[in-house]
Amino acid sequence: MLYARDFASTCRIALVGGEPAGFVIGYRRPADPSCLFIWQVAVDERFRGLGLAGRMLDDLLHDDVVSPPVRILQTTITDDNAASQQTFRSLARRWNDAPMVVTPLFESAHLTHPSDAAHHEPERLYEIGPSM
Repeated sequence: MLYARDFASTCRIALVGGEPAGFVIGYRRPADPSCLFIWQVAVDERFRGLGLAGRMLDDLLHDDVVSPPVRILQTTITDDNAASQQTFRSLARRWNDAPMVVTPLFESAHLTHPSDAAHHEPERLYEIGPSM
């Protein structure tokens, strides 16, 4: 709710039959407002396969009301999240076959406290944009 309140111009919610079906949470990078960082994309399992994630992302990229226009999109994805990787590869293709560069950002040691039993996979930075 805080993201929707404070970053409404960079968040989206999908409704199907008036029911919340998914959301995208993002923000403009303070150092570069033309860069949109996507923090979370989620679609309720009942509504997967309808292209909702892609449509919400497309809507953010092509929002003519917000200035400056998005020229770079960033997100982080773990190596084991094939669905997210495919969502952003598809986005790059739809965005005029924009280049996509994947680089290391956070390694497991950055994300997992030594006392935690759970292990967090490394997060790779995905940068997409025709203006890169």
